[in-house]
Amino acid sequence: MMFDHNSLLLALGFSGICLAATLLGSWFMARTESFLITWAVGVLFIAASTFTYESYRISLSLPVWIVFYLLLMAGLSTLVGAAYQFRTGSWPWRKIACAAAAPIVLGPPIAYLGYSGAATILLNAFSALLLFVAAGEHWKGRDEAPTPIAGLVILYSLIAMSFVLCAGVLLADGKWVIDGAPSNWAEDINLIFSIAGMTGIGALSLALNHARTAQSSRRDALTDNLTGLMNRRALFERHGTMNFNPAMAVVVFDLDRFKMINDIHGHAVGDRVLAAFAEELLSNSREGDSCVRLGGEEFALVLGHTLPEWTEQTAERIRGGFANRRIIAGGHLISCTASAGISYGTADGLNLDAMLNAADKALYSAKRAGRNRIAVSQFREAV
Repeated sequence: MMFDHNSLLLALGFSGICLAATLLGSWFMARTESFLITWAVGVLFIAASTFTYESYRISLSLPVWIVFYLLLMAGLSTLVGAAYQFRTGSWPWRKIACAAAAPIVLGPPIAYLGYSGAATILLNAFSALLLFVAAGEHWKGRDEAPTPIAGLVILYSLIAMSFVLCAGVLLADGKWVIDGAPSNWAEDINLIFSIAGMTGIGALSLALNHARTAQSSRRDALTDNLTGLMNRRALFERHGTMNFNPAMAVVVFDLDRFKMINDIHGHAVGDRVLAAFAEELLSNSREGDSCVRLGGEEFALVLGHTLPEWTEQTAERIRGGFANRRIIAGGHLISCTASAGISYGTADGLNLDAMLNAADKALYSAKRAGRNRIAVSQFREAV
């Protein structure tokens, strides 16, 4: 072979340190995805375990082997936690503790009883199991990025299989007690797969993090910060090239005398009123409808696969629900109303600008008629 066992161990340890440093560096640049820290900690444990194992190969000291075993189990369990945290965003320490419990409880006592071969088989079996669990956690979240996550699953599984080979060789030889560290073809394959796999896992993990960061930035650019609704830019990206047919409608809402609320109670109270209307809009919309803050106190609801009766009932529920809301601010009860204008698509199809223009004209009619009411566009064939 080009490299001996010691060289492979050192290569694995140093590649782990470099990967951990890269993961931490990526986190420091954005400080948004905390799973990178968990991942880096797990990789550092694994790197430390390789150097400890090299020390054990020289000293053949049982306490050193125990330290190596605990470091490796801690590292692989932390990788399970990092995969869970990547998928769910939840703090993973309970997951890590559960993953590490059985390996840590069973392995060291068997080694102290003198069954070094059995303890080594357990080490390889638990390592394979934890790697398969980490692969499974990633697979559950594959919808986010199917191709790179499939790559992660394959790499984790290949490394796991190399640990299965190591355990299988010892089992086949029936070696429940061994003198020193095992050295065979399976161990060499395990180290090679671990080095190559760690490099690939690091590259895919960073690519996933960069993709998630880019997706988050895009989402922020298309979301109204105050209400969490789509903003005008998102509205035009989603519906700007669409032709609105008679089964589609746009409702434009405007809060009545909203400037007076800002002038009397301040902008903080005004923001609470806007957020309250956004809640009313969302709670009365269907999945697939677009809830939008167009700007200021103006909102829009885009409905597809709808009927005029349903559209007008929905707009009325939103108007009535908001009118009945009472917002407590500075010891005072604040109430506000909204007016709405509705436009429908045509058989020939209207673009979004035409739909908004028609809905705006209907809205102005509602305002002129006394506010806190709904008006329907009369411009259904030509705008």
